[in-house]
Amino acid sequence: MRSKILLIFIAILIFNCQAIAEENLTLSDIFSLAMKKAEKVRIAEENLTIAKEGTYKALAALLPTVTAAGRYTNYSKEKLYNNQIIQPDKSLIWSISIEERLSLGGREFTNYSISKDNLARTEFDVNSFKEQYLLKVAQDIYNYLKAKRATEIAQSNVERLKKHRDAAKIRLKVGEVTKTDVLRAEAELSGAEAELIQAKNILKVAKSVLAKDAGIDRDFELLESKLIDPYLEINLDTIKAIAKESRPEIKFAQLSKEIARKNVNYAIGSFFPTLSLSATYQRLDQTPSNQATNKESSYAIAAINFPIFEGGLRRAEVGEAKAKLRQAELQYDDTVKEVLIDVESAYHSYLTFRDTIKSLEAEVAFARENFNSVSKQYQYGLANSIDVTDANTFLVTAERKLMEAQYNYQLAILRLRQATGTLLKGFINNEIVAGGKQ
Repeated sequence: MRSKILLIFIAILIFNCQAIAEENLTLSDIFSLAMKKAEKVRIAEENLTIAKEGTYKALAALLPTVTAAGRYTNYSKEKLYNNQIIQPDKSLIWSISIEERLSLGGREFTNYSISKDNLARTEFDVNSFKEQYLLKVAQDIYNYLKAKRATEIAQSNVERLKKHRDAAKIRLKVGEVTKTDVLRAEAELSGAEAELIQAKNILKVAKSVLAKDAGIDRDFELLESKLIDPYLEINLDTIKAIAKESRPEIKFAQLSKEIARKNVNYAIGSFFPTLSLSATYQRLDQTPSNQATNKESSYAIAAINFPIFEGGLRRAEVGEAKAKLRQAELQYDDTVKEVLIDVESAYHSYLTFRDTIKSLEAEVAFARENFNSVSKQYQYGLANSIDVTDANTFLVTAERKLMEAQYNYQLAILRLRQATGTLLKGFINNEIVAGGKQ
């Protein structure tokens, strides 16, 4: 009985180890891992924490400052004058103060508003980085899938050439061909085997790069998924409108322009006086006590400070802020133009790969049929070895072109999503992979 339980335990352990050793991952799984584990994404997210702390710092300037102070003194001996104590044995003085310092130009409120805008701008910047990183991971994914498919094509090529080599040997035995045919077939097979080895090595490198960028720390197998194509019935103008509305870079530039405008108001606020308000409560406790001593006091102070001359510093700060505002406005216009060009480039690449797939599928079908026909003709002596080699080369080339176009089309969808600023939103809403939305 114990031996059976031990065998069951060992079987379960082996199964779990195999499950841990290799895991099947979908595109959505890899994107999720990249957003959670990739160091570069986590570094970018720390900018949000820094921006949030910046808002707390700006808020602190609006709130009053509370200060407590105390002093304890222990004297060596009493001093007397006409039998009156002029110096106590020990004393304790403590006080608490509240102080508020504000510019009548509202600089502190402007600075707090700028800090909130900077937080929102940082969020757009981080989202832009995440979209670019998702696209980089997507490129790694499709490089891996291309390498995997290229290995399969190379393997099929080796198998076809082995059959051709075997057929050439059979025909050589019966005297239908010369040894040249066999040697040519062997040479073609050797070249195909070398390509297979190279394809396998490229596959290993592509898998390692994907694991590193996506933060995958275990062996895995990627399951292919068909992407949702939201651009089948949308024209370029509509796509550009989506980009102007959703692209994080445009929102970042727009907020930068707003922050620059507020910085002008902040600089102008330096021409206004500063109001300082403070209230203090103080108490004195001493031993021995003296009735003539003021043991408790409280007072309030209000002051206005107005700098008259500071060497033209304030005027220079205002001029600098206005120049930066003009820069921000020009930067916004330039960003919009760059985004629209980026969208147009991504859209035409998308159309190229999408519209050529059917033609390439037909080319592969014709090339495969042509190879099969030539192979049969060779068996019956109606074609030579060169015809078979040419037909096989044509088939391998067509298969690779189709594979490249298919994966480039999938990548072009994600590239266009990133160009329109909807890649991260689609990932969060689980709208990228077909059948992925719950």
